[in-house]
Amino acid sequence: MNRIHPSKLRHSKWTAVTPKNKEKHFLVTEVDYDDEGNVIDCVLEAIMTKQQYAIDWQDLKDTQVWKQGWV
Repeated sequence: MNRIHPSKLRHSKWTAVTPKNKEKHFLVTEVDYDDEGNVIDCVLEAIMTKQQYAIDWQDLKDTQVWKQGWV
């Protein structure tokens, strides 16, 4: 399990374990928080294609799908 603190999500780097459409490396470009500081929106951007994907930030904890950093 990847350990992530919600306040350090923005600009964090991620590698997809199983790349799709040649998209392997990603950067968290947008994170929105509610009044209590909980993450409500998280957007990943593929480095190669510049495609953006809205995801549940909790999915980044799954080590079978994501590796922290650019590997």
